[in-house]
Amino acid sequence: MISDIGIEMSMSHPELAQKAGGESSGASGRLYQRVAEQLAEVIASGEYPVGSRLPAERKLAERFNVSRPTVREAIIALELAGCVEVKGGSGVYITSGSSSGLASTELDVGAFEILEARLMFESETAAVAAKTITEGELADLRAALNSMIAENEQEKVSENADEIFHLLIAKATHNEAIVSVCKHLWSLRNNSNVSASILDKVRQAGSRPRIDEHARILDALEKRDGNAAREAMRDHLNRVVDQLLDSTEAQAVEDALRKVNRERERFSRVR
Repeated sequence: MISDIGIEMSMSHPELAQKAGGESSGASGRLYQRVAEQLAEVIASGEYPVGSRLPAERKLAERFNVSRPTVREAIIALELAGCVEVKGGSGVYITSGSSSGLASTELDVGAFEILEARLMFESETAAVAAKTITEGELADLRAALNSMIAENEQEKVSENADEIFHLLIAKATHNEAIVSVCKHLWSLRNNSNVSASILDKVRQAGSRPRIDEHARILDALEKRDGNAAREAMRDHLNRVVDQLLDSTEAQAVEDALRKVNRERERFSRVR
């Protein structure tokens, strides 16, 4: 099953597949943390002075031989440390030559790392749950989906019902090891500084849990169709990856702004 998921990841998100299979984290330390430390050293050397803008994400990925999601997580870590500032529509700017605020803990797992694990684990969890879920557990899932709908109508973004929905599926497997792993992944998602910062950017962009995707998962579980449940969960989490990629790509915003400015100049010449 894991090999099948690896194929799916490589087709849907080649950068995540590279991160999962082509990048080695070495003897110790998470990859994005080591990239952040190396980039901090480059900044401290004066190559990128305070006030200057970092090169494009693609260039940094090539320089450090890592995927672009890894570069994004490294930049988020540097932003949290006060070394850089990510300006929407402009780029990433150096704000300090010191990396003294750059620290890591065991909880500081990157958001893309967590999603890799969720893609592999929660997809299979849904497939197992489809065979073991009870009518009472299905009723609980329907209630969680209704709560998600209600939360989406509120002005403040909330993901409480989203988390409950996913953990209810884990509990429906009636396997405490599966429940424990799913709870741990959600705990990492919520408590890692780097992950929380990326998720906050997604919320600021106006993203909310997708009701149609969760309804599709529920429908597959109601039909006791393990393959459909696996596919629905995998498609949902792949879409979450897309959200994170879009919401953290400062360079994409910069390119879009440049295009708008070019159009403005063109029309100003016509007037």
